[in-house]
Amino acid sequence: MSTFSGITTAHSGLAAARAGLEVTGQNIANATTPGYTRQRLETSSVAPVRPSMFATGARAGEGVLAQGIARLGDAHLEARVRSTAGAAGYTAVRAQAFSVLEESLREPGTTGVSASLQDFWAGWQDLSVDSDKGASTSSLLSVAGTLTSRIGSGYREIGTQWASIRSSAESLVTEVNDAASQVAELNRQIRSAVTTGSSANELIDRRTTLTGALAGLTGATVRDNSDGTADVLLAGNPLVLGTTTRSLQVSGSRQLGELPQSSGGGVVSVEWTHRPGASAGIESGEIAAALSLLAPADAGGVLAQTAGGYDDFAASLAGKVNALHTGAGKGPFFAFDPDRAAASLTVLPTTREDLAVGSPDAGAYDGSVADAISRIGTGGGSPDVVWSVFVADLGAAARTELQADALAQASAGSALRQQLGATSVSMDEEQVKLLEYQHAYQGAARVMTAIDEMLDVLINRTGIVGR
Repeated sequence: MSTFSGITTAHSGLAAARAGLEVTGQNIANATTPGYTRQRLETSSVAPVRPSMFATGARAGEGVLAQGIARLGDAHLEARVRSTAGAAGYTAVRAQAFSVLEESLREPGTTGVSASLQDFWAGWQDLSVDSDKGASTSSLLSVAGTLTSRIGSGYREIGTQWASIRSSAESLVTEVNDAASQVAELNRQIRSAVTTGSSANELIDRRTTLTGALAGLTGATVRDNSDGTADVLLAGNPLVLGTTTRSLQVSGSRQLGELPQSSGGGVVSVEWTHRPGASAGIESGEIAAALSLLAPADAGGVLAQTAGGYDDFAASLAGKVNALHTGAGKGPFFAFDPDRAAASLTVLPTTREDLAVGSPDAGAYDGSVADAISRIGTGGGSPDVVWSVFVADLGAAARTELQADALAQASAGSALRQQLGATSVSMDEEQVKLLEYQHAYQGAARVMTAIDEMLDVLINRTGIVGR
């Protein structure tokens, strides 16, 4: 082993220490970058060259070799983050929808249907007592109009919420298609980097962020390939396959009124663009939650069920009141379209003469019919009881969804914290690494200086002793 080879060994130490400093600097620069995974320089010692037959004694190695830059990610933690993100995305969308739905009832309160019902029955009671006064008639017709208006308004709010979620589903699918295209492009770049021996760590970080977003939207799973690419799967079917991608689209009804009463044609679904009619099979994530909310009533669609509840309530209320009102020789008090009872419910009478206050043969001051109608609200199975049960059931369902969301968010937060704990940059650790590489660089430089001094003696001073 020549003395000159020692310079090569020292130089390899300088190069490795400098590369380590660069990697540490990259970590520090990206300490606050979302999705960044810390990196470490991988090194190995270089074995000594095979000695010749005349060499004697042990020989040192040939220095250090920087083999690559490792990305300190954890595949298992990343998979858990994606899995919990899908569940959290699903419960978050449903919890938000239930909260909006419950708020739209405005119960309890002075602007809800319950308060209007109480005013409606009180109006009939007042009319039964003061049947000959126009003020009671005007008051009754006013509160009746308010009641029908609130029932119709509540129903229309559900339709508006349904349309909003339908539009949101399309936006989410567009987001999925864009993210899938970016993953495919990153796969191409990563495969090229792996082939040429370059570092693809930053590209992998970006891809991991995108696949996490896809998991939150669709519950997608990821399958890593040996060439550095990653496939994204929906229910086992590839959304991204290497550098190619498939797209999704939303089909089905665009308004709540167009939704079929049962599962079948017209139901909102997400399907493959290249295979119209073939469901993508999304069972988790935000899109799955949106589809569950947009489903028909028989498939558990809460919006359709609530709209149906409004219709049933409106039809029941009108039926009970009309039965007594028409029985007294007057026409129906309420009119409605059976196919859309809540939205079409209206009050027909406009004057005192249109109202059935008492029996036709009981005298002008009889208020028995008005009194009987006022008592509808106190009987078993009354509209008040039906509405109260409706509100209570929806409130209980909303609380269940909120509790499920709290658990899912806690699980997702725990998974994310574990991942960040294993992959995020620790400034204290990086400061230690800076000192390590700094001292390693100084040591390698000192070795090179010592060898240079030895060579100077050997070359410039050998043979001149005694001159």
